[in-house]
Amino acid sequence: MKLTFNKSAVLVLLLIASATGLQAQVKKTTKKTTATKAAPAGLAASIARGKVTYTNICAACHQVDGLGVQNMNPPLAKTTYVLGDKGKLISIVLNGFNEEVEINGSTYSNVMPSHDYLKDQEIADVLTFVRNSFGNKASAVTLTEVKKGRAAKK
Repeated sequence: MKLTFNKSAVLVLLLIASATGLQAQVKKTTKKTTATKAAPAGLAASIARGKVTYTNICAACHQVDGLGVQNMNPPLAKTTYVLGDKGKLISIVLNGFNEEVEINGSTYSNVMPSHDYLKDQEIADVLTFVRNSFGNKASAVTLTEVKKGRAAKK
């Protein structure tokens, strides 16, 4: 038995199905990938907020690319100050920095003022941004860690 379809009849059926919201059932498949996992939503949001703070406050001295200004303002890219002890990094933001420092063979001596006027969340976000930008890959700075650093300052 041969089935034949009238093109007009098929078109009418498709229009009726479309107008009434009838749809064919489609099995949804989940594609598994072996690619690197995306950053958790909280981390991505913190980095995004931190980028705004960095652009508005930090980039003037440390530059948009995080490479600083030779012999004046140190780079933030792949340095032990950024990738190392988070407590020390938080302390620098809260208290400022007034020491000559050698980073990657260059000496930097410009004074960094305290940024203790920033809210704890802003500090956590901007440091998380810096620790995950400019070629850096490090853990986030948490609100709790900043609060602890601020309490130690008092």
